[in-house]
Amino acid sequence: MSLNLVPFVSVHNMMKLVLHLGIERVMVDLAAEIEADFLRWPQFDKTPRVASHSDVGVIELMPTSDGETYGFKYVNGHPGNMKKGLQTVTAFGLLADVETGYPLLLSEMTILTALRTAATSAMAAKWLAPNTTTMALIGNGAQAEFQALAFKAICGISEVRLYDLDPTATAKCAANLKGRGLTVTTCTTAEEAILGAGIITTVTADKANATILTDNMVGAGVHINGVGGDCPGKTELAGDILLRSSIFVEYPPQTRIEGEIQQLAPDHPVTELWQVIAGQTPGRTDAAQITLFDSVGFAIEDFSALRYIRAQLAQTGLCDHLDMIADPDDPRDLFGMILRAA
Repeated sequence: MSLNLVPFVSVHNMMKLVLHLGIERVMVDLAAEIEADFLRWPQFDKTPRVASHSDVGVIELMPTSDGETYGFKYVNGHPGNMKKGLQTVTAFGLLADVETGYPLLLSEMTILTALRTAATSAMAAKWLAPNTTTMALIGNGAQAEFQALAFKAICGISEVRLYDLDPTATAKCAANLKGRGLTVTTCTTAEEAILGAGIITTVTADKANATILTDNMVGAGVHINGVGGDCPGKTELAGDILLRSSIFVEYPPQTRIEGEIQQLAPDHPVTELWQVIAGQTPGRTDAAQITLFDSVGFAIEDFSALRYIRAQLAQTGLCDHLDMIADPDDPRDLFGMILRAA
């Protein structure tokens, strides 16, 4: 066995894999994998992500394990990068065998994070949102198209109403979604975008307490998918909206630090999404209820995504192999291995 060789999925191969399988199929598959792992939530090690904050952004590590496989993701969030022609979010991830500690997979996760974030959003809406065909998408940057297509594939959304402070972002998003089976309406205000929308997704990037939705914009019966607020001091919703909403989260110790609910008292009641999926607690209970998925992203979702990608490699072969782990014939003779390389 070549234990020194670790499968590596590059950006190039990730793009080929996604196009080979189909973007919507990948998000449907990812949602199913994430949902299956949420059903075994108690099996996982769980901790809020380890974050290093600066004035310009954040760098984070997101670890978890189910006892057999360990996984982590490195991810950053730097809103100012866009002005430099750089991605706001970049990421890579690793899976390892718990029994030996040896890596099993190294993968790019900039693209994969975009896919799994959208898949998780739509998975949550499947359980929480009203029966609707129209979604407002406020914030039309790098995540927007993924959200639109995930909601189309998983929730049956047929119309997306787009708004962004930057009209060029909206134009980009509309162009990318053309011909993908969605009615795309571009809007000049957030108020216009939410007209007739049963689902409102906010996915903006500024690292600040912003008010993308004010209280008077949110009527009864809608589902809010709050994606952009994902670190301390970064929110998108007016606090009064939260007080009128039934709030669903991934992992409360992390969401109370990073999510919309950082605006609320530390003991404000929230429901963990896995409990809804497992049938332990209800989701949406009546037509007038406002539901909010306070999505900040959690390590189990990345774990699910990495395991899914690893499973695809057997049939696609879309990976390279990195000589990554020193593996001498005699485990005690690492020094001799160096000498023999001369």
